[in-house]
Amino acid sequence: MTAATKKILLIRFSSIGDVTQALSIPSRLKELSAEIHWVTRGDVAVLLEEHPAIDRIWRLEKREGISGLFRLISALRRENFTEVYDAHNNLRSRLICLGLRLRFHPPRLLRRSMKRWQRFLLLRFHKNTFRKPFSGQRDFLEPLAAWGLGESLPPPPQIFCGRPHALKAQETLRTQNFRQAIGLVPSAAYPLKRWPLEYYADLIRALPQRRFVVFGGPGDDFTEKLREVAPERVLNLSGKLSLAETTAYVAEMSAVVANDTGVLHIAEQLGKPAIALMGPAPFGFPSRPSTVILERELACRPCSKHGQGPCVNPEFQKCLRDISVAEVRGVLERLTVMEAHP
Repeated sequence: MTAATKKILLIRFSSIGDVTQALSIPSRLKELSAEIHWVTRGDVAVLLEEHPAIDRIWRLEKREGISGLFRLISALRRENFTEVYDAHNNLRSRLICLGLRLRFHPPRLLRRSMKRWQRFLLLRFHKNTFRKPFSGQRDFLEPLAAWGLGESLPPPPQIFCGRPHALKAQETLRTQNFRQAIGLVPSAAYPLKRWPLEYYADLIRALPQRRFVVFGGPGDDFTEKLREVAPERVLNLSGKLSLAETTAYVAEMSAVVANDTGVLHIAEQLGKPAIALMGPAPFGFPSRPSTVILERELACRPCSKHGQGPCVNPEFQKCLRDISVAEVRGVLERLTVMEAHP
């Protein structure tokens, strides 16, 4: 079989952060001169839609249940894939792989290890046997060595927004005088992963010449408190943007300050200067040199797989509260100067 006939299926369903980090995979797979298909969850498929290395997106909607999964497997079987990379490694992805391999000429299968024993040692005994520094994107790319591909990251951007979204974001920011603002991401899936909101407020006060755009989800009403700090300098877009629109607005920021959340990885895949405020969770670490990681080495870290807690330190949320506003401000000023004068 020649390289020109390769047809690869990539499987990664969710979450926003993991799918965004996995967006470096298609560009590497294209080095095999292959046709690239991706199976993902319907609500995050928009993150893939403009990627030039992805030839087709297959959506699995949550509401479709097991019947939808089997319909998807039936449709995928007709595609005659030559290779499958299971980058999710859960029950659904394993069922897809099984369905595709039950044929006379099964596709070659590559599966990303979840390293469960290493995770158990880290979370239960704080014995870190992972390769350091931990890199979320490298973790997705490492298995590709079996297909003769290296683990180096393709250059940014590796996430793309459609032209209508980009033009709308540029026009909105221009008319409201928020071009080249600093993006703030004060939310996260779990409260323990959030740098204190009062620290974000103090950062706004500490930079009186800068404007800020706040990103968050539909339920992040608490972020309105940041707009109240300086209404003329803070634009709160929490709950007002789709995923595609969020990408377009983040692309216009001069830099981003973010908790360990999906928007952090969107900024990273856009190649935007960013500060990652890393707290209790061990696996969401960014990978590009454009992102500066701020963290504190504590015996209690990590305290949980996803940052859901509980906090076990006598000083509540010490891992994030010990990252000072002055430190973030200093890094941010350096990053924005570099952005203005690359």
